[in-house]
Amino acid sequence: MENTIFYLSSCNTCIKILNDLKRINSFKKVDIKINPLNEIQLNKLFKYSKSFEKLFNKRCQLIKKMDLDIKILKENDYKNLILSHYTFLKRPVILFNYNLFIGNNKETLAELNKALNE
Repeated sequence: MENTIFYLSSCNTCIKILNDLKRINSFKKVDIKINPLNEIQLNKLFKYSKSFEKLFNKRCQLIKKMDLDIKILKENDYKNLILSHYTFLKRPVILFNYNLFIGNNKETLAELNKALNE
């Protein structure tokens, strides 16, 4: 899988991150609302993350609407939920040089910027 960014174009945080990143023009950009992840893509991301739970957005509004108890979910449940609706994917998910950067916390973005600038 080439250097890729999975993001949501309606997410202000994702757009800010995309605008802030250097060397981003060479990345394949996938708006997950327009092109939701398929099982092959998700399995490739899993290969790097080793966990569907790490790829899962636990702050998603849909969790409350569906009355999900995320404490009891198993890996396969996370996988199926991510495949069922794009908002279950934590974002952005950035694959760069065979390293996966998941989410928008400061540590992840600092690691990503360091990798981009090496």
